[in-house]
Amino acid sequence: MNTLRLYKREKLCSTTAIDRLFASREEACAFLAYPVRMVWRENDSRGAAAQFLITVPKKKLRHAVDRVTMRRRIREAYRLNRSVAPTLADKPIDIAFIYVASRLEPYSRVEAAMKKLLSKLQNHYTPGDEAVTDSI
Repeated sequence: MNTLRLYKREKLCSTTAIDRLFASREEACAFLAYPVRMVWRENDSRGAAAQFLITVPKKKLRHAVDRVTMRRRIREAYRLNRSVAPTLADKPIDIAFIYVASRLEPYSRVEAAMKKLLSKLQNHYTPGDEAVTDSI
């Protein structure tokens, strides 16, 4: 990926793919880097591009302004740091980023967590490295 732009094809919009991502606990894997949790699984039914979604629960952040702010921070951190995991462009992976903190976190903390999550995902797909995946 030469550009830093996020395209529509990178956003996970399919309800069936989202249901499969959260329904199958044995196929999906999860990593946690506070304040973001990442749930992902391979999706063999489509082309080779990683798709993602971001969710900020209303139970954690009550005001819509705060939820939108955190969604933007997570999206920006993913957009700028997805080059950390170059296999994202090669594999059909569905990724969900779930915000788990109960208050607004600064962008620097979200970016550090995103780098950690994407490097864990990269290590999982790097041959020779055995990464430990946490079950959901």
